[in-house]
Amino acid sequence: MSSSSSSNSGWIYDVFVSFRGEDTRKTFVSHLDAALSNAGINTFIDYRLEKGAEIVAQLVRAIQGSRMSLIVLSLDYASSRWCLDELVKVRQCDRTDGQMVVPIFYDVYPSDVRHQTGAFGERFKALVDKCLLQGMHHQCSSWRDALTTVANLAGCNSRNFRSDGELVDQIVEDIFRKLDMDLLTITEFPVGLESRVQQVIDFINHQSGRGCVVGIWGMGGSGKTTIAKFIYNQIRLRFKRRGFIEASNRGHIDLQEKLLSDVLRTKVKVHSIAMGISMIEKRFCGERTLIVLDDVTEFAQLKALCGNCKWIGVGSVVVITTRDVRLLKLLEVDYVYKMEEMDENESLELFSQHAFREEKPSEDFNELARNVVAYCGGLPLALEVLGSYLIKRTKKVWESVLLKLEKIPNYQVQKILRISFDGLSDPLEKDIFLDVCCFFIGKDRAYVTEILNGCGLCADIGITVLIERSLIKVEKNNKLGMHPLLREMGREIICESSRIEPGKRSRLWFQKDVLDVLTRNTGTEAIQGLSLKLRFTIKDCFEAYAFVEMKGLRLLQLDHVLLSGNYGYLSKQLRWVSWQGFALKYIPNNFDLKGVIAIDFKHSSLRLLWKKPQVLQCLKILNLSHSKYLIETPDFSGLPSLEKLILKDCPSLCKVHQSIGDLRDLLLINLKNCTSLSNLPREMYKLKSLKTLILSGCLKIDKLEEDIVQMESLTTLIAENIAVKQVPFSIVSSKSIGYISLCGYEGPLRILIPSIIWSWMSPRMNPLSRIHSIPGTSSLGPMDMQNNDLGDLALLFSNLSNQRSVLMQCDTKFQLSKQLGTILDFTKSELTSYTSQVLKHSLESYLIGIGSYAQGLNSLSRSISEGLATNESCDDFLPGDNYPHWLAYTGDGHSVYFTVPENCCMKGMTLCVVYLSTPENTATECLTSVIMVNYTKCNIQIFKRDTVISFNDVDWQCIISHLGLGDEVEIFVTFRHGLVVKKMAVYLMYGESVDMEIEPLPEPKEFAFIRFIKKIVMCDFW
Repeated sequence: MSSSSSSNSGWIYDVFVSFRGEDTRKTFVSHLDAALSNAGINTFIDYRLEKGAEIVAQLVRAIQGSRMSLIVLSLDYASSRWCLDELVKVRQCDRTDGQMVVPIFYDVYPSDVRHQTGAFGERFKALVDKCLLQGMHHQCSSWRDALTTVANLAGCNSRNFRSDGELVDQIVEDIFRKLDMDLLTITEFPVGLESRVQQVIDFINHQSGRGCVVGIWGMGGSGKTTIAKFIYNQIRLRFKRRGFIEASNRGHIDLQEKLLSDVLRTKVKVHSIAMGISMIEKRFCGERTLIVLDDVTEFAQLKALCGNCKWIGVGSVVVITTRDVRLLKLLEVDYVYKMEEMDENESLELFSQHAFREEKPSEDFNELARNVVAYCGGLPLALEVLGSYLIKRTKKVWESVLLKLEKIPNYQVQKILRISFDGLSDPLEKDIFLDVCCFFIGKDRAYVTEILNGCGLCADIGITVLIERSLIKVEKNNKLGMHPLLREMGREIICESSRIEPGKRSRLWFQKDVLDVLTRNTGTEAIQGLSLKLRFTIKDCFEAYAFVEMKGLRLLQLDHVLLSGNYGYLSKQLRWVSWQGFALKYIPNNFDLKGVIAIDFKHSSLRLLWKKPQVLQCLKILNLSHSKYLIETPDFSGLPSLEKLILKDCPSLCKVHQSIGDLRDLLLINLKNCTSLSNLPREMYKLKSLKTLILSGCLKIDKLEEDIVQMESLTTLIAENIAVKQVPFSIVSSKSIGYISLCGYEGPLRILIPSIIWSWMSPRMNPLSRIHSIPGTSSLGPMDMQNNDLGDLALLFSNLSNQRSVLMQCDTKFQLSKQLGTILDFTKSELTSYTSQVLKHSLESYLIGIGSYAQGLNSLSRSISEGLATNESCDDFLPGDNYPHWLAYTGDGHSVYFTVPENCCMKGMTLCVVYLSTPENTATECLTSVIMVNYTKCNIQIFKRDTVISFNDVDWQCIISHLGLGDEVEIFVTFRHGLVVKKMAVYLMYGESVDMEIEPLPEPKEFAFIRFIKKIVMCDFW
């Protein structure tokens, strides 16, 4: 399965590939898989599923969740049931979901596939002949129809191509075109775009096929990127080679690799700028290519990407957006489009869309809206920011904003954007904004929130307010983002405080300024945050004394920075220390980290964190990932607040300190790829707060203790590629685990529970054959299962075989009905009611005794036997109540319903099943299970056959302990082989103290489960 770019919403994959493994797995399909992966196409190729008679559930989901299916029709494709079943399912999706299907005729003729002739047809005929002997007439017909249909579709014939490589290239190109893979997302409200875009496209169209370079120039926030995306979407299908490259904040080699990889749709590695220029010129020369270079900030970027522009041949188009028109003049572009401000009508419409979610302002805000639009000066970003800021505000607030706008010229982008910043009434929100724009763009929102909360900034509400006011965005994977112009605005605000002396600013991030302060020791108490990122090759060393005056420093970010001297000079107010490439073997004891919230020392040279244990009461996040020399964790006794411990890829780590078990707030442990770690301290299993445990790649860990059940909050356990051979059975009784990747199984396992129960009830059945059909989940008990997920199925089934009963406790009646319905669905083919008239001599009875039943059982057995011999209908011979020995309840079919009587002292119960006997089937042979449903307490008790035929006192106590006075109960008895059940009765056995009048045998009630569902539906309706 290839990694991919994002797919459209609602789809799991872009492409599903169906192929015959023996023919093409190691040849054509492997090349196709690599090409699709390199092109960023999200592909499902089945390398892991074993052959079987059916398409397994995950394969069906892959087919249904794919936008397109590629059918690689090779010579032996039609000799495989697996392939043909896939093809039938693909055709179903084509008809029902509109899935695109593309056949690839690989060394076969389409006509042979269409008519099942030639060598292809011979193989298909051999399979069909074999299957017809097995009675698979319908399936064979479906296969034939599917082959005929797919052969009539437009596809690719390998005989028309010189090589597999050429064929693969054509397939990738066709997929991009048909799935519109590179369609770019543009603004939600494209007001005024069409006319502007058309001017640029008209110029391109009038070049008579010659290559051209177009520049789009304008101030920040004027819509350059939006127009470039719009142009790209409009004309991209004219070009075989195309790409949209965001140039900002990328190194030159990185940009070259991105350009080559995106345009060629394969991963390309560049080792030098000169090499990259040469590769671009050679690979793109003579090709019709469309390239957009967005937000170019320096001429060196253009030189690295365009070279001397000689490769821009006939029909090629390069579009460059920049704020600096000088770059376009130096490159001598063919045409420069200058971004003009939006006119009044366009501005009002765009502003209204953001402020009112309508094309025009409401009547009572019309004048105010027009005044705001006038101050925005037609700048799209300013209109968006101010519109978002004023949405659902009162008139009074609008008037206040307008007063501010009067003081700021509308042509000054920075000042217009700053209105939103100045509108923050809380100074803490301003500090959060400035911290994010300097240090935390691209960081996880929760991570940043923890750190800034530790700074006393109330970041939970503060970040929410900034998001609402469009000053911060939450992007993919919960990362914080910010428009570059807003970031520049924030940084400009900081610079305004001291243009000449950077040491007097509140935050330092620009390398030249930081180096100046550290080398000249000009830091002051004003500095709250400092970031210095050096390349690994730079060996300059700074004195710790340079920090002596930075007493207010809260945020420190250093990459590959060497610091000598007394670490005691560093601020005592630090809350975040991110020091990648920390060069010392341990953190000096005089480095005061008592107030730190997060320590991030990735890629460090640490052997130990400290020589002596430290007390850091506030530390919540400790990340030492990729520290290849780290041999053991710190003593955690002094880290009581630790919530996240991340030690990913520490290959020398061989010991986790036993004090980890004392951490009461720990939520995450990530020990991925700690290849020297051979065991976990027993104390670690005491972590009741832990939610996520990651052990993947810990090759020496060969056992997980049964004590893992003590991790009562654990919801995610990921342990791929470790030496553990057996899943701890205690996981079964965990009430929290929601996701497991262990012993070869990965995913949420709650959907397996009903299947596991069925395999337990019917051990001769293959449980995996039913897994794919299970919707939903619940719980197993002591087996008492509550919302748990299970690991390795084979081992689990083995462990389950020792369980005499299962208790499923549901939280709601709706959940109970869903679970019961699922279980009954599993057995519905086995549960057959019989309501028509049957001959008396064909009826037999089967009695099941539970608890203390011996005294009444003999009497019941005699009475029933006599009734069978003398009565025409079982309604007449089943005994009714017999005071003081038993109370009787009957039901039609395979279940019986009753309400637990009051003032009773039940000693046991006897079940009587009246069924239609045949020479082939007897109740004893066909018995599967007894299922007791307590609708009042929302639980289901299940007893398998081995338990039913040997009920003991423990089993009876298990039953009676879950029954209370007035409980509504229904008992099902399930059989295999279609055993026909006509009637059931339950006899509640009592002692002499029963105090109730004898009543006639009650009439059978409506199937209680059906009444229960009706009740739920009516309650939900009303």
